Amino acid sequence: MTAMTSRKRSPVPAIAVGLTSTLVGIGLTRFAYTALIPAVVAAHWFTTSGAVYLGAANLLGYLIGAVTAHSVSERFGARATLAASFGLAALSFLACVHAAPFGWFFFWRLLSGVAGAWLMVVGPAIALAGTDPDRRPIVGSLMFMGIGLGALSSALVIPTLLHAGLWVTWVTLGTLTLIAGTAGDVALYRLPAQSGANDRTESHTPASNPAIRWAVALVVAAYACDGIGFVPHTVFWVDYLAREVGLGMGPANLQWALFGLGAMLGPVVTRYIVPRAGWRASLTTGFIIKSLAVGLPFFAITIGARSLSSILVGALIPSIVALTSGRLAELVGPVQHKRLWGRATAAFALAQAIAGYGLSGLATVMSSYRPTFAIGAAVLAIAFILAWFGDPARFAQRTSRRSSSPPNAPR
Repeated sequence: MTAMTSRKRSPVPAIAVGLTSTLVGIGLTRFAYTALIPAVVAAHWFTTSGAVYLGAANLLGYLIGAVTAHSVSERFGARATLAASFGLAALSFLACVHAAPFGWFFFWRLLSGVAGAWLMVVGPAIALAGTDPDRRPIVGSLMFMGIGLGALSSALVIPTLLHAGLWVTWVTLGTLTLIAGTAGDVALYRLPAQSGANDRTESHTPASNPAIRWAVALVVAAYACDGIGFVPHTVFWVDYLAREVGLGMGPANLQWALFGLGAMLGPVVTRYIVPRAGWRASLTTGFIIKSLAVGLPFFAITIGARSLSSILVGALIPSIVALTSGRLAELVGPVQHKRLWGRATAAFALAQAIAGYGLSGLATVMSSYRPTFAIGAAVLAIAFILAWFGDPARFAQRTSRRSSSPPNAPR
């Protein structure tokens, strides 16, 4: 027993790989631009609608990256895929240091989305596969703190950088991405070469188990709904508060800082809740709370309401990601996790891209972001229902009742 314990791997390298991947994958490539939208508009680089559609370009790239992530990593290897992703993300920042035509920015924002999705699919999957089973709840929760770290950093650092100029901000973001990529690569080198090889006996076969296949489909569908509920706060929130509500950049950035703080704390809270409540109960609870938090600005925008919304939505964005990833790993095992996590991320990205363009168009037509929060809340309520029914035991019981019923019995 002592010998087995001594061979346990430290979770630190796995957390570092996942943390740096999520930091850049969404924390910087997505959230940093959200904080930049008002400044880009104020500098007359783009109109409001143009700046918002550039944010949606990242969502389209994220879809492309999510669909291709598994095949790219299988063809070129995890380390090469992650290195290329960090490099492309850094380049996407550095290419935007000066005003340029819309098409130029669209291309680089699109590419940043592709790189971000590769990081979000491959990084966490490799981290979980390189972790001992009893430590996966810890790693699976804490590695998504990178999302919050990116949001919090963008809220605290970008306002200061903007005083020196937009180009300084873009260069700094590119530099931070390269630093994170270097740290992630060093941590990846410390993971076992055959990550997850010893876990093959744990993997399930959802293709041959209807109950598990049903549960996976519902969890993936719920995560796709989360992709829609993800959009209002992560694309529109700062601009909504700064210009539509009329708070100005200072108070709006304060709310973005609260959002980032929540996103930092969310995975920590998740790490303590999951061992007590389980993955499924934690996930369903997260969806219903997030639905209420996203919908809150539609009804009230007082300082208390907007602060509560910022913190809760911030906390639940990385938490839902972690909980969905963990729930899928629980259902199918770590060996099949990367493939199914890639599918879930693709479903999330497709819904997110459609919502990004659709809600951006709606906001432009209605000259208001406010309706997007009500739509996001409604879709997240549907996600709660889907996740609730995503239980293999429930499906098995229903199938058992049907098979045990007499042929002519009413059903």
